[in-house]
Amino acid sequence: MTERPDDAAESEIEFGTRESFAALVQQFSAFIAALWNSSGRRNFILLTVSIIGVIIATSGMQVVLNAWNKPFYNAIETKNVSSFLYYLMIFGGIASILLALNVAQTWLAQMITQQTRKWLTRDLIEQWLAPRRLVMLGDAGEIGINPDQRVHEDAKHLAELSTGLGIGLFQSTLLLFSFVGVLWVLSSGVVLTLGGYSFVIPGYMVWCALVFAMTGSWVSWRVGRPLIGLGVERYAREADLRFALVQVSENASGIVLNAGETDEKKRLNEELDRVLDVMRRFVNAVARLTWVTAGYGWIGIVAPIVIAAPGYFGGKLSFGELMMVVGAFNQVQNCLRWFVDNFSAIADWRATLARVMSFREALTTLEQPRDSGERIEYDLEPLGHLELDNVAVTWMGERARLDAPLVEVSPGDRVLIVDRTDSAHGALFSALAGLWPWGAGKISLPPRAKVMFMPERPYVPDGSLRAALTYPLASTAFSEDELTASLKRVGLPRLGASLDRRARWAKEISYDDEVRLTLARLLLLKPQWIFTEQTIDGMDEDQRAIFTSILRDELAKAGLVTVSSRASATDFYTRTVNLVLDDSGAEPEAAAARTEAAEPADSKRAAADDNQNTDAAGIAEAN
Repeated sequence: MTERPDDAAESEIEFGTRESFAALVQQFSAFIAALWNSSGRRNFILLTVSIIGVIIATSGMQVVLNAWNKPFYNAIETKNVSSFLYYLMIFGGIASILLALNVAQTWLAQMITQQTRKWLTRDLIEQWLAPRRLVMLGDAGEIGINPDQRVHEDAKHLAELSTGLGIGLFQSTLLLFSFVGVLWVLSSGVVLTLGGYSFVIPGYMVWCALVFAMTGSWVSWRVGRPLIGLGVERYAREADLRFALVQVSENASGIVLNAGETDEKKRLNEELDRVLDVMRRFVNAVARLTWVTAGYGWIGIVAPIVIAAPGYFGGKLSFGELMMVVGAFNQVQNCLRWFVDNFSAIADWRATLARVMSFREALTTLEQPRDSGERIEYDLEPLGHLELDNVAVTWMGERARLDAPLVEVSPGDRVLIVDRTDSAHGALFSALAGLWPWGAGKISLPPRAKVMFMPERPYVPDGSLRAALTYPLASTAFSEDELTASLKRVGLPRLGASLDRRARWAKEISYDDEVRLTLARLLLLKPQWIFTEQTIDGMDEDQRAIFTSILRDELAKAGLVTVSSRASATDFYTRTVNLVLDDSGAEPEAAAARTEAAEPADSKRAAADDNQNTDAAGIAEAN
């Protein structure tokens, strides 16, 4: 059975077992480095210093508030009305200051969350949209599935959890040190009697709080540890369901025309069942953990009073001092049991950190060799030509090679490469773009020449039509007249009035219009080299006439290389080269590794064409 996405990650994310502490440190360090290297580092430091100051002030005021307990409750015990009213007024001042500090802390925490998400998401987008990585990620296996989920939802969730847990941990640590001293001093008033002997244990209340909290933390860890792996699996299953829903939405016409609603309903229900299954197991794990956390919460209400009772009933503690002891004990044990109260959130944070940072690591290592097999060598051709020297591509455990040992293409040449294997043309097309390095031979590209790749499926980005027409260059690089002239040239004059309208153009216009927009883009960008997937025979008669006239007139000096699964019925091409099976084959180990890497990409190829499209019709500098 094929392992579903992130199953491997799930099996590794557990404290103290299959996930090493070193991996956690490495991923957390990468997370901090991404924030530290961001352009907003100065703002992040300013916000962090500010919230630290607010937390320190809040901790100090809470110590003051705890000290206020003694005279206030002593006044109640002695029924001293004037003292009661006086300390009630003092409480109003303390509460007002704490309220202002709480508001400031909340605002700063939200700002840190917002800034963290901004910097983290921008870093992921920067790594994701580095040259060639969009396509290479599709061949990277399970880590490349649902990248949008990791960039959007997971990055947002990681920012929220990191800020909340980080502030909570710092605040709890500071309060712990603030109140341990108070509780230690107050513990001297607790005298224990056993067998007729009275004795005092130094720091008695501190040790009781420590034992109480550590016991709860250990039990919570033992009971709640499976939540980490379940969290990873839950996010993966949710992403699968979301991807399936998007596929149905994006392919609505094809589904309806083929009466495929029943099949799609079955597929969506299967994905939903997987989500519900992991949710059921997650809910059961949370319920088991709640027995511990909620149980300790209820016990914690009476625990400090019971522990301090010997001192109060023995007459060593006044009622006010008892309330001080209870307040200090609660603060200390709450700080110590922070892990208990936040174990579920920590497990969620650990799972999210693993998803986001493993994705980022995969992006930064995409271009490293994945196996020991041969790779295509890339170079610059000094004379401005394209040269293919003994080029072969390896895909799905097989190898195909060009039947000509050396193929030289000069500017103005029209070369057709026919795939006689019926399945390797996609790999060769990607290899010419530098996206598929698995194979052999050497590809020498023209230096600093503009190149335009025209895959079989056109790509029209969302936004203004002006920007879509000049993609990926800035629309300001062309005049209004140039844009309208190009639309008229390809038979789309009606779109001239919509240049500044923003829309999802791939949804609004027909496939024929998408092809024509690509041809208009070809006119505007005037590349020196054009690479197309599938022959001009795949176009209709009007599209073919426009394309050939552009190559004959405006781009007569441009080189054209077409990779296709079929020969052309026209005499447009000046030369034909065949891509044939290489009987020598690929090395078994390398072939197996490449097969494993390629399989996930094949299963999602249609979706990638529609949603991301491999830099379709993009302009790049050949280098």
